[in-house]
Amino acid sequence: MRTSDLRARGVGSSQVRRMVRDAELFRLRRGAFDTDAVEGFTRHRTLIRATVPVLGEGAVFSHVSAAVLHGLPVERRLLDRVTYTSPGRGGGRVGAQIHQYRTPLPEGDVELVDELHRTTMPRTVVDLARSCDARLALAAADVALRRGVPPCELSAQLEAAHRRRGVAQARMIVGFADARSESPGESVSRLTLWQLGLPVPVLQYDLEIGGARYRADFAWPRWKLLGEFDGKVKYGELLADGETAADVVMREKRREVDLRSHGWAIVRWSWAEAMHPDKLDLLVRSMLQQQGWRPGA
Repeated sequence: MRTSDLRARGVGSSQVRRMVRDAELFRLRRGAFDTDAVEGFTRHRTLIRATVPVLGEGAVFSHVSAAVLHGLPVERRLLDRVTYTSPGRGGGRVGAQIHQYRTPLPEGDVELVDELHRTTMPRTVVDLARSCDARLALAAADVALRRGVPPCELSAQLEAAHRRRGVAQARMIVGFADARSESPGESVSRLTLWQLGLPVPVLQYDLEIGGARYRADFAWPRWKLLGEFDGKVKYGELLADGETAADVVMREKRREVDLRSHGWAIVRWSWAEAMHPDKLDLLVRSMLQQQGWRPGA
């Protein structure tokens, strides 16, 4: 809802200020409001549409905003600013709610979806990989591969960006991306473990014990260690037909007892460790050493 819409309904500036104060309206940006207190990705999508009228012709949503439109994972702290690219070289501008990039933008890197121009998924992934935190950019690259984006398309984007800032990091991320990674937490953990110099784990490791089949997020089979990233997953997402939350807890306990009885050790961590390399290092390194791993061996 824009200021002009409100004026057409007879709502003046002082009434708008009162409605914002009383949480009847929520300001998205100057001259644009919503009637719901939406947050996160939903708010950013609304902010994108509210920003369309103030952008110049030829503007294409890119980077974080394109990632949101594609449903790729991004950091929440970046969602307050709409990002877009205008064709050209140099310049650009950064404001409180807008970040404009000016870089070459071939026609093949742009698509029109729901009346919004955005960069394609391969271009978006490489833009994120050049400009954002490597760990979260890897999460986006993993999702893109899991959705079927061919690796050759990411490689082509890297080649086109070979002189742009951040391309060295982007090459590392694209080269490390893996479609088997099933969540942002797993992606972040995988990159952190590699940067720590720890042995590279096998992803989505399947094993069978006593007729039961199990899968672990990470595995170091040589040292019989399994790793699990425990994000905030509601029990309801794990329920089978007829199960209760208590059934899920017991099933997970039986699984762990079964694995440990056959010599497997299990190490678990959450976002608290994944985003802090020193904590993850202490946790995983100590378990690997308990299982017989020695650095350099």
